[in-house]
Amino acid sequence: MSPASFHNQDISWLSFNERVLLEATRPYVPLQERLRFLSIFSSNLDEFYRVRMPVLHALHKIKHSHKKIRKSLVNDEDLYKKAIEIIRRQSQFFGSILTNEIIPQFREHGIQILYNQPIPPEIRQDISDYFFDRIAGFLEIVYLDDAPDFFPENNKLFISVTLGKENEKTEVAFVRIPSDSLSRFFIITRPDIVLVVFIDDIIKSQLAFLFPGRSIIGAHSIKITRDAELDLADEFDGDLADKIEKQLTKRDFGLATRFLYPPGMPFGTLETITEKFALLSASLMEGGNYHNLKDFADLPATNPRLIFPKLQPLHYHIDPDQTTLFREIQKKDILIHTPYQDFNTIIRFFNEAAVTEEVEEIYITLYRVANESRIAHALISAAKNGKKVTVFVELKARFDESNNIRWAKKMKSAGVHIIYSIPELKVHAKLALVKFKKDGTYKALGLFSTGNFNETTAGFYTDHILLTANNNLLNEAESLFLFLKERKKPKAKDEIIFNNLLVAQFNLQNYFLALIENEMVNAGKGLPAGITIKLNNLEEEVLIAKLYDASRAGVKISLIVRGICRLIPGIVGMSENISVRRIVGRFLEHGRVFIFCNDNNSLVFLGSSDWMSRNIYRRIEVCFPIFSDALKRQIQDIIQFYVEDNMAAVILDETLNNLPVENHEREVNAQRDIYSYLKGHI
Repeated sequence: MSPASFHNQDISWLSFNERVLLEATRPYVPLQERLRFLSIFSSNLDEFYRVRMPVLHALHKIKHSHKKIRKSLVNDEDLYKKAIEIIRRQSQFFGSILTNEIIPQFREHGIQILYNQPIPPEIRQDISDYFFDRIAGFLEIVYLDDAPDFFPENNKLFISVTLGKENEKTEVAFVRIPSDSLSRFFIITRPDIVLVVFIDDIIKSQLAFLFPGRSIIGAHSIKITRDAELDLADEFDGDLADKIEKQLTKRDFGLATRFLYPPGMPFGTLETITEKFALLSASLMEGGNYHNLKDFADLPATNPRLIFPKLQPLHYHIDPDQTTLFREIQKKDILIHTPYQDFNTIIRFFNEAAVTEEVEEIYITLYRVANESRIAHALISAAKNGKKVTVFVELKARFDESNNIRWAKKMKSAGVHIIYSIPELKVHAKLALVKFKKDGTYKALGLFSTGNFNETTAGFYTDHILLTANNNLLNEAESLFLFLKERKKPKAKDEIIFNNLLVAQFNLQNYFLALIENEMVNAGKGLPAGITIKLNNLEEEVLIAKLYDASRAGVKISLIVRGICRLIPGIVGMSENISVRRIVGRFLEHGRVFIFCNDNNSLVFLGSSDWMSRNIYRRIEVCFPIFSDALKRQIQDIIQFYVEDNMAAVILDETLNNLPVENHEREVNAQRDIYSYLKGHI
């Protein structure tokens, strides 16, 4: 299939971030939540520069330095330049929303965010007191000429201060803004107004004290973003955990990918900094006077009317006749939908396992562990209570490596058997297994999830977790755990036979291809056929090509793709039967759902796997079937809310535009309405 059949992955990702930006314009979203979406956009863009921009920059250099290679590249369009232009446009839109809409509306609610404004005289004493009481002890001041080894840390904020005396050469000093140690904002409450002051401006107001007797020619906020990809060579010998810990120390010293500076920064100062820190190959981006506006997410809520009302998670009530969750699961399959339902049910599963006398073995995969993980504490207690606990900890979960290592060491010291990452593979599957003895026979219970076993993210990620006693699923889960203990790549796809679970590296891709083919056959026979899929990202070309085949065969396909989508919908002769929706709302859409009509005898799967090359070819993933008719219906009802959403949803067109959904007779907001549905049905 030609490259023209697929969107570029990075340009598609930027389209997703634009959708995040659009949420900051929604009038029905509370004002401070709109500000939070600006912070998410800012954070996402930082990650793009840390992770993806190095790839585009390398491609840009190859195209312009190697003629032979340039001719062989799939697409001669300069993606680096295109991405830079998109980012510039989005950043301008960001600034317009912030300064023309959000900040003025805060002022209408009695909150004045001092943004590009002088500090009012009446609060200068408060500002001075706060500087000396709280900020001064965290400041680091570096004169660049006197510090040949100084290296600005990745994504940290600095004030570049240009100093000089009359008829003398200027000098540049850096003052680090300690926003990782202190709140970015100082809040001053007055009877008639609340003032929000950036600590950047507080520091700038005290530069005369910090540099006595020096002429301050200029002070400009800057930030350098660096490549954050770890060099995780798969041929590492020895303890991978130790290797990763050493690599983490290098993260702040990677290749510079972006240098952000404010308007009006003198060329001489700009030249001094770019030469000093070898930034000429980075993207030099003129931004605003403030960077790291992801910190807006931490702005205290001084007016409860400006944030989303607190969602009270629905509690799963155990049948009084069963008395324990374990007995309830043996009676029937249970499906928990976070954050609408309380994650405490999942924590209870592990708590019961830790103290139930009959339980002998516990197995679990952990990809991103909560900072204060109650699940990890339960696993530690279980080990101390004499149970055999085996935990697979993925150490290559980007940006969570340190925390995962910390918990792995803590659990290991308590007697938990820890299995670390597999060379050349990430284990992204989310499953747990408990084995217990009853009447002299081993039985099992298990969890299969679309998201991490993480109580923090469960509060704002939409996920689905199956609690089951189904032996067909659990026997296959045990086979997978036994394989993981060997810490090796599968030698052949049929090394383990999975008849129920869909497991990447074994049968996942082929199974999905067969399910799509089945819909094509049914459509050809005139039988009911259709596919509805909800994913975070859709990128893998083999599966996309099969969806194109199904579209050409007359199968109606409804896709709900939050982020990257390389599939191009609505093209006659290729994808005219495919529609793509993108939903961004209060909660992060995270659950992966796969529904196949199957001649009106629906097949429903949930799982951890997006349809991306990394998930299909370089990870262990697990998708699992839903057998219960009642739970199938529940999932289908939930997905229908997404299909009908006309508030938080947009339609993704063939040019990656985020188009509004035409309103119908009633407003449908999937996240709001799913909560109401579950409240009435559970």
